[in-house]
Amino acid sequence: MLLLLILAYFGGVLTILSPCILPVLPFVFARADRPFARNGLPMLVGMALTFAVVATLAAVGGGWAIRANQYGRLLALAVLAVLGLTLLSERVAEWISRPFVALGNKLTQQSDSHDDSVLSAAGLGVATGLLWAPCAGPILGLLLTGAALNGASVQTTVLLLTYAGGAATSLALALAIGGKVFALMKRSLGAGEWVRRALGALVLAGVAAIALGLDTGLLTRVSLASTGGIEQRLIEVARPASPAQPVAKVGEPLSIEGELPPLDGATQWLNSPPLTAQSLRGKVVLIDFWTYSCINCIRTLPYVRGWADKYKDHGLVVIGVHAPEFAFEKDPHNVTHAVKDLGVDYPVALDNNYVIWKSFGNEYWPAHYFVDAKGRIRHHHFGEGAYAESEDVIRQLLTEAGQKNLPAGYVQPNAKGAEAAAGEHDDKLSPETYVGYARAESFAGGQMTHDNSSTYRAPQTLTANQWALDGHWTVGEENARLDDAGGRIAYRFHGRDLHLVLGPGPDGKPVRFRVLIDGKVPGPDHGMDIDADGNGTVTVQRLYQLVRQANGSGEHTFEITFLDAGVQAYAFTFG
Repeated sequence: MLLLLILAYFGGVLTILSPCILPVLPFVFARADRPFARNGLPMLVGMALTFAVVATLAAVGGGWAIRANQYGRLLALAVLAVLGLTLLSERVAEWISRPFVALGNKLTQQSDSHDDSVLSAAGLGVATGLLWAPCAGPILGLLLTGAALNGASVQTTVLLLTYAGGAATSLALALAIGGKVFALMKRSLGAGEWVRRALGALVLAGVAAIALGLDTGLLTRVSLASTGGIEQRLIEVARPASPAQPVAKVGEPLSIEGELPPLDGATQWLNSPPLTAQSLRGKVVLIDFWTYSCINCIRTLPYVRGWADKYKDHGLVVIGVHAPEFAFEKDPHNVTHAVKDLGVDYPVALDNNYVIWKSFGNEYWPAHYFVDAKGRIRHHHFGEGAYAESEDVIRQLLTEAGQKNLPAGYVQPNAKGAEAAAGEHDDKLSPETYVGYARAESFAGGQMTHDNSSTYRAPQTLTANQWALDGHWTVGEENARLDDAGGRIAYRFHGRDLHLVLGPGPDGKPVRFRVLIDGKVPGPDHGMDIDADGNGTVTVQRLYQLVRQANGSGEHTFEITFLDAGVQAYAFTFG
């Protein structure tokens, strides 16, 4: 927790280097020449608290919170536009201030006054906080993703407050410096009135920039400053290494890792009535945490299905706990369709609220937990691989439970398509890459505009692991939606396989697309979801295998052009 707090704080401090903070600075500097304790400090506290509350609600509250904040932003724009007008003209300030004074909510007074209301300054901070939409760098993306997964909690709010506190710290330093500069200008030039008017003009320009979406659009595209690389290095330093995987050896006793937690947190069960920890006593249980668009989960499924079929008559119960990564994976209809397509006939618990996930303290897709007949967790494994060792654990627990004459040999599935095992280990393999702004990295098409339609232009060349959008797209937290036909995505990847999680638009209409590899049709290197000419169609929300190179791994430029509008792109994975 301490490392996360430090990471959040420094991520906030770096915010002032981000170009999307520029339109907020005039609102901060508008009170740079006033007493800090009664003006600057309340304003920064109000801004930080408002941002933390809005960010928490956006992360855990869903679309309604985002829509509510949009109305708040409109109100804040109006309030701050009034502020700009009062700075431009003392006469306007006096006329506008009368009703606010009557209501006890004075927004501003003349620059030389020192009896400003603390509540007025805090109110200005609240308005500024509603408008403050920092570029979602890797650190803020990490915090928002954790908040969405773990739900509302004291830890979520503290982390976001710490992030906002870091930003307020850097803005306070800027405010202190700005105050001294403005005071010096007044003394040496007698320019107090002109400074005040200039600030008024800058405030109105900031309002216009935010209203037009330039704070997350043009300004971030033309800026030479970027904190993404610094933030990513901070994350790499602070992020703990993945735990070492236990290796089960035949015949060696297995330790007791805990009791099987309750399973009553499932929102729905497929292929079975609800199961409980108590009803499973006497059975050996394999709990498989998965989600249907996860390529690593898909590649383990042939083994999990094989074990379920091979040992079902010998006391083994396999339970797939479906814990969604994306919002569309929470739809029971989508999961039911995927379960049928993937040939999963064992019980599946839909863990849409992550209740079972949290009860196991799980952090991974896929994750396998092996439970003995007495309801005790005896072994676990995260990720792909170690299939023979996992089957040895199953056999050992079944033997402990009194089972005899178990089927010989190991499960050897003849997996095809996306279920086929990944290629040979490759240190240069491209990483999983998210398209939504909350977790996007290595984006080469300028700065993303959040939740608004924008025009993107992909560069002519990409370096390894860079990707870009081209055309008219609306980028949300989880995905990018194509607004007009003809848009494309390009990625310079290294690996044998390339997969992309895609879905049709809200109307559900199929979306046609075409894939090129290094500017040519894929031919024998096409994935299972396209033909040799690169043609395919997005029909449902799932993972699509688009590249399967016939001659092993390599570095290539992938391009996918969508012939119809509405497609939603979520994440790339490789193998």
